[in-house]
Amino acid sequence: MTSKRQSWFQRLRGGLGEVTRWLIPGLGVKRWILLILFGITLIAVGLGVLILDVYRTAPDSWWLPILSWVSLRFLARPIRALIFGGLGLTFIVIGILEFNRSLMRPFMRPGQRVVDELRAHRARERGPNIVAIGGGHGLGMVLRGLKKKSNNITAIVTVSDDGGSSGRLRRDTGILPPGDIRNCLVALSDDEELLGALFQYRYPDGDTGLNGHSFGNLFISAMAEVMGSFEGAVAESGRVLAVRGRVLPSTLFDVKLVADKSLPLVRSEVRVEGESNIPQTAGQVRRVWLDPQNPPAYPESIQAILSADLIVIGPGSLYTSILPNLMVPDLADAVRASRALKVYICNVATQKGETDGFSSEDHIMALDDHVGSGLFDLTICNVSYEGKLPGGIDWVNADQGSQGNYPVYLADVVDETLLYRHDPEKLANTIIDIYQERTGPLVE
Repeated sequence: MTSKRQSWFQRLRGGLGEVTRWLIPGLGVKRWILLILFGITLIAVGLGVLILDVYRTAPDSWWLPILSWVSLRFLARPIRALIFGGLGLTFIVIGILEFNRSLMRPFMRPGQRVVDELRAHRARERGPNIVAIGGGHGLGMVLRGLKKKSNNITAIVTVSDDGGSSGRLRRDTGILPPGDIRNCLVALSDDEELLGALFQYRYPDGDTGLNGHSFGNLFISAMAEVMGSFEGAVAESGRVLAVRGRVLPSTLFDVKLVADKSLPLVRSEVRVEGESNIPQTAGQVRRVWLDPQNPPAYPESIQAILSADLIVIGPGSLYTSILPNLMVPDLADAVRASRALKVYICNVATQKGETDGFSSEDHIMALDDHVGSGLFDLTICNVSYEGKLPGGIDWVNADQGSQGNYPVYLADVVDETLLYRHDPEKLANTIIDIYQERTGPLVE
């Protein structure tokens, strides 16, 4: 018997705890609960007036004593008010909770609670306006972490890719390369497991014309034909994937990345055309530029940067993912003019053919050499160097203090399963911690 009482008490306490969670500030539901209670109160007042009229005007009948007993007239009025008010409030709360569960059950994952999901959604809605600039897998990784912190995310992506499926579509159809944009759309998607896997599906090699193509690239290419514009295709693809935020190209111009690489053994330089060819060519990158130079930035990208609270640059391939964005003059000027907190995320490991032997300071010096100093406020560098990296790459080492004109924020941001990459959750937590230190805590 004692065990049953304890079990009943635990269920009651759990139910009360779940009810009080709905009263947490910021969920946006208390006003509607109060409106429902006010409406029910008016109905109750009307019913009470009707019952009182029956008491006063009805003839003496057999059912009047029953009505008197049901209405607890033998008790004092304050006690009756407490009893009926308590029962009514209990029924209302149970009804609202069960109605919400029934309504949301088809849309909730197993084990999730409506109140927890609502609270997280409201917190993300009030999250900072974040602009993330880059390309490749690095940008997709940081977006996976940041989408749990804010729904107000804009990814600005390079369009200089000319390799793989993107390069083939670019040459065959004239469309801007969709590969990096596809990766960002998938990273921001609410359903990475199914739709994300579908967009990332790559047709196997074979005799058909589809071999090696990514389904997402083909989808965006077809959508561009339907919508009549590349930017419209990206926006509609985002709706299909239910992304948290949006993905924008840095420019709509058909640009090509060109690099000069030095060959130390022969003391000469070689010019390399095409983003995909730069890491594959021997030598150290000396400088890169876009052809044609000075392409105009996509206007919506400029607007997003100027209205941002937080701008994140990187991580990703220094010369082939980050700099192609920043070498769009209008875009770099917008970053400088923005009043947002601007953070550069240095890579965890070097990249073969691009940053062999680079330290974090070498990354920053390369950025300054190409686009000028003072572009960002601080840099985040990894401080954990445990484990052995795959052949051909090394840890990017960082020193405490300042590098160039930028203070350094050291943190353990390594993915323990892929040591040469950042961990999305660790990095997002670090970025938001820095933002809160500079601007104050986010309102929950």
